Amino acid sequence: MTPIVWLLVAIIAGAAAYLVGWPAWRSYRGREARDSNSERYLAWRGRAVRGQSSLREGMTADERRRIVAGALLGFVAVVALIAFFATS
Repeated sequence: MTPIVWLLVAIIAGAAAYLVGWPAWRSYRGREARDSNSERYLAWRGRAVRGQSSLREGMTADERRRIVAGALLGFVAVVALIAFFATS
């Protein structure tokens, strides 16, 4: 393929990786922050349950799937960018 096609593939794959993975990552991190704030508030009020592990539930299946898809698209973007530099 010509170098410009590789560059276009890299740009499109990079943008797709961002659009797919970033919202899922923000959702996961936001939920983690809310859970952490809830745990601190309950401990401050003296209502924290002793012996209970964290309330954190981790990533949902949809978030995990979207982050993996974003990572794969990011990998495709990096490979296409390397191919662009190799062919130009």
